[in-house]
Amino acid sequence: MRLLPALALCLAAAPAVASVPCGGSFAEFTRAMEAEAVARGHDPSAAARFFGGVQQDPATIRADRRQGVFQLPFVDFARRLISQNRMDRGRAKGQAFDAVFDRIEAEYGVNRGVLLAFWAFETDYGAVQGDFNTVNSLMTLAHDCRRPDLFRPQVFAALTLYERGELDPRTTTGAWAGEIGMVQMLPQDIIDNGVDGDGDGQVSLKTSPPDALLSGAKMLSHLGWRPNEPWLQEVTVPADLDWSLAAREDRRPAAEWVAMGVAPRQGEVADLPASLVLPQGRNGPAFLAYPNFDVYFEWNQSFVYVLTAAYFATRLEGAPVFAAGNPSPPLSDDQMKRLQEKLAARGHDVGGIDGILGAGTRAAVRAEQERLGLPADAWPTAGLLDSL
Repeated sequence: MRLLPALALCLAAAPAVASVPCGGSFAEFTRAMEAEAVARGHDPSAAARFFGGVQQDPATIRADRRQGVFQLPFVDFARRLISQNRMDRGRAKGQAFDAVFDRIEAEYGVNRGVLLAFWAFETDYGAVQGDFNTVNSLMTLAHDCRRPDLFRPQVFAALTLYERGELDPRTTTGAWAGEIGMVQMLPQDIIDNGVDGDGDGQVSLKTSPPDALLSGAKMLSHLGWRPNEPWLQEVTVPADLDWSLAAREDRRPAAEWVAMGVAPRQGEVADLPASLVLPQGRNGPAFLAYPNFDVYFEWNQSFVYVLTAAYFATRLEGAPVFAAGNPSPPLSDDQMKRLQEKLAARGHDVGGIDGILGAGTRAAVRAEQERLGLPADAWPTAGLLDSL
């Protein structure tokens, strides 16, 4: 489900050892990784068993390259992921594990809706946890030269879990990017944040909802979650707003947004700094994003996924269905790539010609809208593409 796996923070200290380069022969890469593991202090016999049966997995690479769902605009993406069934099951799970969520809220200050939304989107409440061999996937992605620095440390973390008896390199399975369990955590995240929530003496993220939920909550806390604060609130916006202010990096007291005519659809704004998020421009849905919203991007780097997960969490806690508005039609994949090429040719950093409306492309669109005297709401249109 993820565009990127959760960032592995606070990696365990290791001696200075030359890193194995990516690419080349997978067999030679595996032997070099085993040697590096021993140089880092891992038991040689354990390392030999761990790396002995590793296999390169082409399906992992295909999954890494095939993530077109993240190209959908927010309204379409949210409607695809948030079904009535997921709503009903989320509320039922919240009741079934009420004591666990009470503990999470008391210890970490993370609302139950937040964990329920991740549980739903990552594994459909534990039903679909992935059947990729975890070690094979991590080694394949560490060998691949697209993001080796992200995955190499996870291989050694998986070896640590193996040495502890908490992972079997031949039988442990999960997502294509190496995440394990009901809320999909990478090996280093498990080491740093695993919690025995059910008190059986083990951290069982694949089979124990209390373990998985408490571990996920601890990881959010580790990533900077501010206890007992909101994360997202749907709002309405006036037609004459200065649209260039609607950027994640433009954070100001929520009261200032209210003074400009921004109004919550439900409740009151929090006494916190907030940014205005317009996922499909000035004519689409609108949200105030509070500091905890940024923590979502430590879990996942996809804007559309993050916003949908954050919004679903508010729905599970009683927020209304968002007002979709009437945004301009989204660009097709080919149009978006042509737009990114034009923006890159003008010197903008769009982060790659991938057809995905990421942060770099949004910033570039806003800059060109301002230059052309258009409403600078960062939503690319066919008119903007023609103008460029």
